[in-house]
Amino acid sequence: MLGRIPVGVKVYSATEDHTIHFHQVHAADGERLKQRRVCAKEGREVPYKEIVKGYERSNGKYVVLSQDEIDAAAGDRAHVIELEEFVVTDEVDPVVFDRTYYLGAQSKDARGPYRLLHEALAKTGRAGIGRWVFHNREYLVAIRAVDDVVALHTMRFADELVDPAKLDVPRAKRAPNRREVEMAGRLVESLHASFESEDFSDSYRERVRQLIEAKARGETPEIEQPPPGAQDADLMGALEASLAGSAR
Repeated sequence: MLGRIPVGVKVYSATEDHTIHFHQVHAADGERLKQRRVCAKEGREVPYKEIVKGYERSNGKYVVLSQDEIDAAAGDRAHVIELEEFVVTDEVDPVVFDRTYYLGAQSKDARGPYRLLHEALAKTGRAGIGRWVFHNREYLVAIRAVDDVVALHTMRFADELVDPAKLDVPRAKRAPNRREVEMAGRLVESLHASFESEDFSDSYRERVRQLIEAKARGETPEIEQPPPGAQDADLMGALEASLAGSAR
């Protein structure tokens, strides 16, 4: 909803999971293992139709909620995304983003309002901020124009973010000197590029896939040992070597 102007939309996933998924199998015969839902008190397997959602308030004490009760808690936000404010897109810290979806016009009548929303976001460089309940959870969301469509980003609430100041991160014993900073800056500039996601691929996934194919052919691939971890080295020497390598 743009102000009080309703925009009927459909939600589409913007990403695909290409992760190689493994199943738990028995080491002796390679047969897949099955999970069973067993009642801890009675020791019997429980049919899926007898399973409900319970929230543990104290040790072993649960409050049971039906799916209808959980759905009712969402109210209208399960079906409506009401934009509460508009912010400069670049001011949103990427650390708050979770997942991305695309929005499309829900019907022929919604195409006009959808186009208006897209054009308004694109022209102003703004992102609409609102709330959306999805899969039994409320999300803060940002809606922005991306190419010819409107994208929706689910976001983390502030209390879900870890404050880096509270992390026990080891600190350098000394600040880098001016020459080190200058050389590091030159190294960064020498590696400058315009980001194109097509330039990168999942090399780890490809190596695992090759390993699977080799074992399926009955081969015994050699497992390469990882190189030893980097040791403390002369910082200036490392910078100079990196700059020399980037200049080639």
